[in-house]
Amino acid sequence: MIVIAHLSDVHLDGDRRAADRTRTVMDYLESLPYDLDAVLVSGDIADHGTAAEYEQARKLLVSRHPLVVCPGNHDERAAFRQVLLGEEADPAGVPSAAPVDQVLRGEGFVLAVCDSSVPGEDHGLLADSTLAWLEDVLAGTPRDTPVLVGFHHPPVPLHTPYVDEIRQFGEERLAELAGRHPHLTAFLCGHAHTAAATTFAGRPLLVAPGVVSTLRLPWEPQEGPEHHVHLDEPPAVAFHVLGEDGRLTTHYRVVVDRR
Repeated sequence: MIVIAHLSDVHLDGDRRAADRTRTVMDYLESLPYDLDAVLVSGDIADHGTAAEYEQARKLLVSRHPLVVCPGNHDERAAFRQVLLGEEADPAGVPSAAPVDQVLRGEGFVLAVCDSSVPGEDHGLLADSTLAWLEDVLAGTPRDTPVLVGFHHPPVPLHTPYVDEIRQFGEERLAELAGRHPHLTAFLCGHAHTAAATTFAGRPLLVAPGVVSTLRLPWEPQEGPEHHVHLDEPPAVAFHVLGEDGRLTTHYRVVVDRR
């Protein structure tokens, strides 16, 4: 049995509130009497993309479990690479602005995490180089090994207008790629600040809940058009469980600070 914890949208901004909520989730994962196969943090790590925010993230996003962190639309690639990931700049002293694509090869699975961010924009798009990288990961993975693909932006509408306007576009390219690789098992994303489950390219598309806040759904009570962010709901995490029979099950768990 493979178990992957999935959290998203911590939006660290230097203040205590976001940090405390992130710490609550990470402490919960550390306290589990089970070694997880991976922890995925699917974007919007920093709120403004500053070096100080990534310094805060570097201290908070620490785990005994294998951890992969990808950028979202609030993140800034150069600072993300240099401060959070600890990558060195090029000989000219300039950190790479290329997409931050990463792969974790675990026991019996592969987690391929793509950078769907577009510098300076809120919507998402997988660069041609990222799609080529993902093609190589899939082609280089045996067909009997499941590959889960993560990124920040959902590539389909979720019926939440505020998020759907800035979702991942150009998704037909990703769907075409998925059609060539049947061992691509599921897509994992964030961005929506609400737990959701749907399908894309014939696979499960599983959306992590938000850590910093929860998005009100259009049919829930709102006091006005800008009242779509719920700050009082506790943070939550998803657990994706891949069984020996190849079936994927997702559990969503609210995490309450009991200190």
